[in-house]
Amino acid sequence: MKHQEIMLNTLTKENNLTGFSEEEIGDDHIYTGLETPMKPDAFKISDEEKKDKIAGLFSQIMDVMGLDLEDDSLKGTPNRVAKMYIDEIFSGLNPANKPKVALFDNKYQYNQMLVEKNITFYSNCEHHFVPIIGKAHIAYISSGKVIGLSKLNRIVQYYAKRPQVQERLTNQIAAELRQILETKDVAVIIDAKHLCVSSRGIKDDTSATVTSYYGGVFNTASKIAELQNYLN
Repeated sequence: MKHQEIMLNTLTKENNLTGFSEEEIGDDHIYTGLETPMKPDAFKISDEEKKDKIAGLFSQIMDVMGLDLEDDSLKGTPNRVAKMYIDEIFSGLNPANKPKVALFDNKYQYNQMLVEKNITFYSNCEHHFVPIIGKAHIAYISSGKVIGLSKLNRIVQYYAKRPQVQERLTNQIAAELRQILETKDVAVIIDAKHLCVSSRGIKDDTSATVTSYYGGVFNTASKIAELQNYLN
């Protein structure tokens, strides 16, 4: 049995999907956990070495597809893709790129919810490596410390810049905020469009996916209604 088949069988059993093949599961998400699946030796080689390897492998993909790598427009594409993967759209895989966050005393004594809404992000679906485009809304109630507003955006971008599942992205942002702010009173809502749905497969260009996390006092009907009032 191939490694891929072993992994699929393990996942289907864990998710009560025994008896379904990879083809039958198709575009359906298999959510394997909070952590992004990474190999233990993911950072054994440097970013520059990764770029060299990716450029070589992408050249092979283009060659198999029948593209002329001697063409002036295409010959730089493998290097451009490699740089884009490591330095840009998947830079959130590297813990070295995690934003450094400083907390400040809540000297204003502001004890109501703080909401940062419409944080635009670009991610990529880990099942097809095509874009997820959306907006994140974040809210928290200070436990005595506050965070710079721009850092909320940076946390969203860090976790978005990796192959993702929207459910995982939502929970990763929430877990990070809970840890940094030392409070359970955190809410995260993500509204996103998946190009794996709109540009291929079912080709539905009108649907969007919404996921949410409500922690602490936000996990009450009154606080959820108050938050929705801010967002609307």
